[in-house]
Amino acid sequence: MSRDHPTAAADLGVASHLVSVPETELKRWRRIFETNAKTVEGVKYLDTESFVKAIAPQGDLAGTKLGSAQYAILFRVADTKRRGLVSWEDFTVFETLLKRPDADYWIAFQYFDVDQSGNISFEEFKNVFSANIGPDAIPFDFNSDWVRLYLGKRNNQHVLGYNEFSQLMKGLQKERVRQAFRHLDTDQDGFISPEEFKKIILEISGHKLSDSVIQRLPTLCTLTPGQRVSYAEVVAFHNVIREMDMVERIIRESTQHSKDGRISQSDFLDYAAKHSRYSLFTPMEAGIIFHFASRGNGSSRLALLDFAQLLDPRWTPPHEPLLEHTKHVTAKSMLNDTLHSAYSFLLGGIAGAFGATIVYPIDMVKTRMQNQRTTVVGQVLYNNSIDCVKKILKNEGFLGFYRGLAPQLVGVAPEKAIKLTVNDLVRGKAMDPETGRIKLGWELAAGGMAGGCQVVFTNPLEIVKIRLQIQGEAAKVHGAKPKGAGLIIRELGLLGLYKGASACLLRDIPFSAIYFPAYAHLKKDIFHDGRNGKQLSFLETLSAAALAGMPAAYFTTPADVVKTRLQAEARKGDTHYKGMTDAFVKIYKEEGFRALFKGGPARVLRSSPQFGFTLLAYETLGKTFPYPWANKPPQVDTAFTSQGLDDMSQIRARSALRILLDVHGDFGRKA
Repeated sequence: MSRDHPTAAADLGVASHLVSVPETELKRWRRIFETNAKTVEGVKYLDTESFVKAIAPQGDLAGTKLGSAQYAILFRVADTKRRGLVSWEDFTVFETLLKRPDADYWIAFQYFDVDQSGNISFEEFKNVFSANIGPDAIPFDFNSDWVRLYLGKRNNQHVLGYNEFSQLMKGLQKERVRQAFRHLDTDQDGFISPEEFKKIILEISGHKLSDSVIQRLPTLCTLTPGQRVSYAEVVAFHNVIREMDMVERIIRESTQHSKDGRISQSDFLDYAAKHSRYSLFTPMEAGIIFHFASRGNGSSRLALLDFAQLLDPRWTPPHEPLLEHTKHVTAKSMLNDTLHSAYSFLLGGIAGAFGATIVYPIDMVKTRMQNQRTTVVGQVLYNNSIDCVKKILKNEGFLGFYRGLAPQLVGVAPEKAIKLTVNDLVRGKAMDPETGRIKLGWELAAGGMAGGCQVVFTNPLEIVKIRLQIQGEAAKVHGAKPKGAGLIIRELGLLGLYKGASACLLRDIPFSAIYFPAYAHLKKDIFHDGRNGKQLSFLETLSAAALAGMPAAYFTTPADVVKTRLQAEARKGDTHYKGMTDAFVKIYKEEGFRALFKGGPARVLRSSPQFGFTLLAYETLGKTFPYPWANKPPQVDTAFTSQGLDDMSQIRARSALRILLDVHGDFGRKA
């Protein structure tokens, strides 16, 4: 008997039952069993096929190529009576076993423990191993020093208990690689052929690699002269596969921190050394990683998507449309892009109206303060923004804060919609499809174009809004009758609606060029949006949008002041302006430099929350009601990004399969 596990196989089942199982879990198991069981002589059992349906998850697990053929391996463990059928009692024992934190190694142990003695002898280990690898497999020397270290040399008296067996299985692959290379290296010159290397890897790690990588395995010989594969290269490749989780973590994190979303071999090694204590990779191992990721394109800097075929065993080459269908596919894509832009336009309009309504009172105060002249006696109506709020409330009532809101809402929908849509459209076209990154120049251009395009809606909207906002106080002071929006539009005419458009362009282009890149970088660099799958909360999105609006609003205030003066209806005694340049000069000479920043704080208080709420509404609507035919950006989906399985039993079953398949890729199907 082994010192670390003297119990019998029957005790294994009892020990597994020591795990507490809630009543709801038992009911779920019963439901699964009843759904899949077949009746044999009046009693329900699971055969191999129905057992697989009962325990295997729907579809492949993230980062694996496991299918029904592999899950059938576990049937032998569940079928403790070796009758080819699993009863309800057998099923509950097996499911309870899967709830153990070490269920993966327990299952592997029971598979090898054929006589159910609770120990594994040398002959038992040899027989199970040999029966599962088949006659065509690379032979394994059971009399090697490595095997004897675990099982002893003297009369095969040493047997493996559970703990010792677990350690043997953990190191078995490395010994298999060593023995396989020695066996194939017939002339003992330290090299094997590319096809022989492929045979080794297929036997011990084929289930961990994508078909594309498997096809390119022979190309490993191109890394060094001689067109042959050395033992060092075989070990290096095997180490990469064994450490794939660490490889993926380093690649994901280093590409996220990279400025262009790409990394070189040096970047990979530097990041690994800096962010791990012991998991160092040799230059040969790093070279192998980049060799298989680059697919021979010669690029020294690779994006996360380039590594997909190495990280995800389910990876398949991107679909290339046939030549005769290319025209049809392009037309369909253009139609889809148009519909997507229209959908974004609709969401942008709703979001813009929402944001404008919330901050409209602040905009009212900002406009009144900006239009206030200081050169004519008796024209200083407001001492500051607070005084303006008090007087509007006293003289015009609460509804006075919303004077001009109706045309604002009519115009703000297309205004904000076109701004958001154009920015998204240009950014989408300029974005690197592999990294999802966009260069700063294109970010500024996208924002600037969005700001410029919106002026066709902004200028008529704002000139009507400004005259409605200003006339309220003038009507109280001079006894004038307020004009409606329709009358103002008729008085201005079509050309008059675009008075001050140059100043509007001067304000909106730089505003959007500052705002959208600032918003994107605040989300990414400060709040870490998308890093390790993170999604920003409402508060984080609102904060990023609001903070981005502060510099954009304040630094464009001079253009906004000039635009307001040009668009406001001048009263008797007010300075008249011939154009944008004339307005700049006269305001500076008559009122000083500070006058160009009149209403700046109010503009910040209005624009910052307005765009905060607008962007929050826009993104929330986009997430809540996503465009159904959107072209989703390619992702590298593995266990790192997938939500995975909530059922730990299925996770443990997957791990047990991985341990057994590490013995041989066809493990279980040869027995």
